Amino acid sequence: MLALAEKVRDLIFDMIHDSLELPEVNYSAYISNCLCVNYTTISKSFSKVIGVTIEQYIIMQKIEKVKKMLSVDRLSLSEIAWRLHYSSTAHLSGQFKRITGITPSLFRKIINTSELPPEGL
Repeated sequence: MLALAEKVRDLIFDMIHDSLELPEVNYSAYISNCLCVNYTTISKSFSKVIGVTIEQYIIMQKIEKVKKMLSVDRLSLSEIAWRLHYSSTAHLSGQFKRITGITPSLFRKIINTSELPPEGL
């Protein structure tokens, strides 16, 4: 059970952080096809071992990717939403705020402010 959950975690991480584009199919079908295991079995194992559902884990990883994109890339929020297959910028913003407690624009402002050198240097 632990090995299966770790494979799922690694697959999700690679899918979101290392690939250039997210798969066009739904995540459950993608994960099930990649691992050649029934999704119900995968889901139960993952939740029991990791402590959150696959869907919750995917959302958390997508928000981590958004944070990285807001910090490094100069993409608009709508471009980020499109690249990560969000249905809308509002949907992305809502998930971001629910997970982080702040809006994406405030996050970007904080990141940009912290990159500025101190006054007088």
